[in-house]
Amino acid sequence: MDKTSPLVHPERLGKYQVTGVLGEGAMGVVYKGFDPGIQRAVALKTVRRQLLQDNDHGPSVVARFRNEAQAAGRLSHPGIVAVYDYGDEGDVAYIAMEYVEGNTLQRYIAGQVSFSEGDIISVVVQLLDALEHAHGQGVWHRDIKPSNILMTRDGRLKIADFGIARIESAQLTLVHSVIGTPSYMAPEQFQGHGIDRRVDIYATGALLYQLLVGRPPFVGSTDSLAYRVVHEAPVLPSAVEGYRWGAQYDPVLAVALSKDPGLRYPTAQAFKRALISVTDNPVSATVSDETIVAVPASHAASPVGSSTGREGSAAGSRPSASTGGTPSNWEPALLAQVEASLARHVGPLASVLVRRTARECTELSTLVLRLADQVTNVQAREAFLSQSARHLQTRSGASSQHPDPGLRSAGGRAGAEAGREITPLSESFIAQGTRLLAAHVGPIASVLAKRAAARGGGKEAFVQALTEAVTDAAARERLRTELSRLG
Repeated sequence: MDKTSPLVHPERLGKYQVTGVLGEGAMGVVYKGFDPGIQRAVALKTVRRQLLQDNDHGPSVVARFRNEAQAAGRLSHPGIVAVYDYGDEGDVAYIAMEYVEGNTLQRYIAGQVSFSEGDIISVVVQLLDALEHAHGQGVWHRDIKPSNILMTRDGRLKIADFGIARIESAQLTLVHSVIGTPSYMAPEQFQGHGIDRRVDIYATGALLYQLLVGRPPFVGSTDSLAYRVVHEAPVLPSAVEGYRWGAQYDPVLAVALSKDPGLRYPTAQAFKRALISVTDNPVSATVSDETIVAVPASHAASPVGSSTGREGSAAGSRPSASTGGTPSNWEPALLAQVEASLARHVGPLASVLVRRTARECTELSTLVLRLADQVTNVQAREAFLSQSARHLQTRSGASSQHPDPGLRSAGGRAGAEAGREITPLSESFIAQGTRLLAAHVGPIASVLAKRAAARGGGKEAFVQALTEAVTDAAARERLRTELSRLG
């Protein structure tokens, strides 16, 4: 198969219906899926077999992929992304796993979000609790880093990507291989020595250091990192210029980042106890709402690790024969136009979604609204709706007429309703709206509601902002109905 040909996204993987694209990396795609048996959303992580042909690393990639399913599949902890199933579907192998709403810790760090001291401790304590469970089951992760840690919208952490995890009772990875991410790798990983759970202790120490200082304990090229990690002592936080927390974390990190594994904390629980003992304030079970909303919520934070790419592929990818052809009740040119608009946000999967949805409806406005529900990113969804409204307006041949009101985006509504009187927003309405939103998104509702109210625009804009905070289409419509009943 030509590796440069457009990727054709499947409609199903095993029993799972494919409903969207969450991320795409070098070796595979992560889809949003739906399990019809249990009626729940799932994330479907795939590996493309065609990309492994004629690749010396192909067999090891497949083995690591299966290893991820086996390693995470034996774990059951709220701080670890759950794995439900492993399967093969034609030229694709896949793992069905928990669908998580939120962002990776790496996205917060890249966005230069300033963590409070309490949030830093909460992050590390939650991570250590999850690692304690994994280690107790004989599994060590070996690649703890910000991009493998997910933060949900209620401030809880989940560890993802057990692709290079080591199972204590199995030989599933190459002996003496150097595997991991250099900035968080322990000395013994660089040296190819035997490893155990304490590589995760070291990596967690490196992460704590980064959250406190603003960078990992060692930075540089891989070669220089290898030398420094093995031979140099890290500069303790209190000696770093600009460090703003107390020196109480120095001894904790000195132990966690010890060159000799025997001098590190023997367990994640021991690390947690040491950290809590030098913390003045109680440790929160969750990261604060203020920190969570500092980075806009996107699609589900998919457990694809460092290979995560963009949300879709290039626009304009051509449909394949597998999409089933154009439904007879639609003009091919019209569907092609809708597909091109949708492909900008979901990639080649647009061809499947448009044809499948078109078979189930007859009105263009209905088609567009149902397709919009497949776009999980709020800004992308609004852009698709806005562009579709312009297309419909052009087709009608009357630019002075309003397009179907159901297709207007938030911005389109604002423009079309610019001359209408804004309904005042009362404190009572804000409070009631916050309670209704909390049923869908949890404690973060209070922060979202405050921000929505502060933007102005009256009751209509407030309702629009609250409903956009709910990514599930059915739940979003329920909330919209509930808010409309408030009067």
